[in-house]
Amino acid sequence: MGTVVQLKNQINDSYFQLKDSVEDKLVLTEEKIKSKLASDVELVQKMTSYHIKTGGKRLRALLTLGTAKLCGYSKGSRDVNLAACVELIHSATLMHDDVIDEGAVRRGKKTLNKVWNNHSSVLIGDYLLSRCFEMMVDDGNQEVLKLLSSTSAKIAQGEVLQLQHKSEVDMLEETYLKIISAKTAELFAAATKVGAILSNADTKEKDALEFYGRNLGLTFQIADDTLDYNSELKLFGKKIGQDFYEGKITLPIILLFPKLELEEKKILIEMFNKDTRNVDDFDKVISLIKKNKIIDECYQKAQHYINLASNSLTVFEDCKEKDILKNLTSFSLVRDF
Repeated sequence: MGTVVQLKNQINDSYFQLKDSVEDKLVLTEEKIKSKLASDVELVQKMTSYHIKTGGKRLRALLTLGTAKLCGYSKGSRDVNLAACVELIHSATLMHDDVIDEGAVRRGKKTLNKVWNNHSSVLIGDYLLSRCFEMMVDDGNQEVLKLLSSTSAKIAQGEVLQLQHKSEVDMLEETYLKIISAKTAELFAAATKVGAILSNADTKEKDALEFYGRNLGLTFQIADDTLDYNSELKLFGKKIGQDFYEGKITLPIILLFPKLELEEKKILIEMFNKDTRNVDDFDKVISLIKKNKIIDECYQKAQHYINLASNSLTVFEDCKEKDILKNLTSFSLVRDF
């Protein structure tokens, strides 16, 4: 037991080690985000200020800063500008996400669309994206501009694909992976590749970091979706069962459905076809998930992507930054915030 706790602490520490290793740059990134979101329009200023105060792990920004450092970038502020840009793309997608999903709480606080309204939230998300494109143009690198603009388009397509398969309990695992690849993993991949691009890293290192980021993103999303059905855990301000109540089909449901008896399948289909689901519904699903050991199966699948991400870093020489990024691959599965 002691060894497991020790390992968990080590992995969770990897996030803080990454944060500490780029602390000065992260502070500048936060300042850049605030300055970019400043507006003379009162409502815009109110909403962006509220959003900034909700915080977040800033994981994507940290990945850009960390991979830039791994690749030897030290002079200049391009890493700060692009870390802020990546983080704003993420924030914009969350705002649009909350409108589509009718989300009410994020990071333990009311979502923008609940404090104000859907119309304002969509427009603020658009405002963030327009600021991102200004920052890409200011950077002046065609490869960065092409990568981040393409990533933004893929995220939007992922949203549409998820909407297209809403409430589809017999969704193929392949379809689910396409959705999370587009919605989550693409931005992780872009965040890590950007760090290599601005460092003038060679193609092999750029490809390795893009692959690392993509598989880290898949791990992160699978873990996030699994945590939603792990009734043993309560963490990071996310309400357990949120995806279920919103009628979102994720990996635990996809893996559960084929294992059910015919009557159980009918019940599950009815649940997700309803406009709203209640606590009793959720308790029934949790019971079925436990009975069929779905949580363990989800984590086993996530472990596959952890291994892929970790192995991709072998092209880099051993150093502190490489060790931190390698340990970070397991952070998603054991994080408690």
